[in-house]
Amino acid sequence: GKTKEESKDDVMSTQADDLIHFRQLKSLTAQAGDLDLDDGSDLARATGYADGNSLLTNELSHVYQLSGFADPVYAEAFVTVHDYDILLDILVINRTPNTLANLTVELSTMGDMKIVERPQSHTIGPLDQINIRASIKVSSTETGHIFGTIVYEDASTQEKGYINMNDIHMDIMDYIRPATCTDEVFRSMWAEFEWENKVAITTSITDLIEFLDHIVSSTNMKSLTPFDRDENGSFLAANLYAKSVFGEDALVNVSVEKKDDNDGKLAGYIRIRSKTQGIALSLGDRITSVQRGLPPKNE
Repeated sequence: GKTKEESKDDVMSTQADDLIHFRQLKSLTAQAGDLDLDDGSDLARATGYADGNSLLTNELSHVYQLSGFADPVYAEAFVTVHDYDILLDILVINRTPNTLANLTVELSTMGDMKIVERPQSHTIGPLDQINIRASIKVSSTETGHIFGTIVYEDASTQEKGYINMNDIHMDIMDYIRPATCTDEVFRSMWAEFEWENKVAITTSITDLIEFLDHIVSSTNMKSLTPFDRDENGSFLAANLYAKSVFGEDALVNVSVEKKDDNDGKLAGYIRIRSKTQGIALSLGDRITSVQRGLPPKNE
């Protein structure tokens, strides 16, 4: 009986020199031969985050700093987009040694956005923090801005304070989804839609197929034009199509040429057509910002 008790005491779940795994610091890209034993990774995969980016990285890309570190009140917002709804979870930190009364985050919007749930007033103690939530309804696909002011009152001095917040820039890519249609439907919509935005191609990419793939992935669109990837031509034309979550159509025509007299650089135009001005302008801005080169690869 004694040996059994001794053997129970000797069982250790962790050795003194075992590595401690921090899930937030670990990329979810599985290395060859890796054995994933922690439940956190299984949970991350089950919730759809197993795409090479860590859970924390994905969330941090949607965090916006609203005020400066030197301001009496520091604020940052975590933005979650659910198709028609934008949810703001605003962290507010009182950096002063005084109690701040009637602190309100006053929000305004630009674009087709409507504030459904306005943040309430709060009283925050010295060096304390609070989470404030706001809800915004979106009615069309266009680049929108959320801006506002933090208003508060010092409980000891009765002085009022105002802090202008940084803008939150809503990305059109949150609303665009790849879609397909026939060539006849594409041509009829192309002739019907009145809004057109023409973007000149300026890029450091020298391969035609690579440039098209970059535009397709960066704009969340689908290429409708079949082509041979092994063919080395000097000209490429392709039609791209996408639909917004609101049912709006986005049409893009890429006409790109590799010119020998231009040091092998690509030249041409990308034309965007849509029924509404918002999509045409927002997609044009998106293409202009991403077309210059491929994003750096994470090793």
